[in-house]
Amino acid sequence: MVVNYSQNFAKSKFFSLSIILLTCAIANLIDSNFGKAQAQTPSLLTTPQVTPEADNAAMEIHLVVKRGKRRVYVYQGNIVLASYPVAVGKKGWETPLGNFHVFNMEVDPIFKSFRTGQIIAPGPSNPLGVRWIGFWTDGKTQRGFHGTNQDQLIGQAVSHSCIRMLNKDVIALYNYVNVGTLVTIEP
Repeated sequence: MVVNYSQNFAKSKFFSLSIILLTCAIANLIDSNFGKAQAQTPSLLTTPQVTPEADNAAMEIHLVVKRGKRRVYVYQGNIVLASYPVAVGKKGWETPLGNFHVFNMEVDPIFKSFRTGQIIAPGPSNPLGVRWIGFWTDGKTQRGFHGTNQDQLIGQAVSHSCIRMLNKDVIALYNYVNVGTLVTIEP
């Protein structure tokens, strides 16, 4: 059998050239469509992005106390997660208005009377109840959220500036906040 190498070589060369041309045509088509797709798709630089800081700020817990309504509201961003009835400061001892931050938190706090210095250990006779969430101090005294041993006074203006809560409610509030949580007190 005689093989004609020149004929096979020509076929092979034609086939190779066809593959090269076809590859170039496909590459050109892909490149031209890729450019169109890019032109129609907004770039990442023009698409609004939510930064992690903005996202975190929107998710932060903060508290708003409305003295007149005798309620504290727990917010996450603009969403109210919970609300609890409270007792606020009586006349002459009004709960301070403004923006504050939680600076200390205690489970089963020890009460020390600012008048007499008497100390009351944790338990059913402790006027601070089962939790303390401090948000204001002048260096000598503190103001904060706390439980109570007098549930019947919730909803009234009876405290010495603190915000009293039912023990079950102050436990729930305690679980929402951390040191640094914003506390806003409104009229």
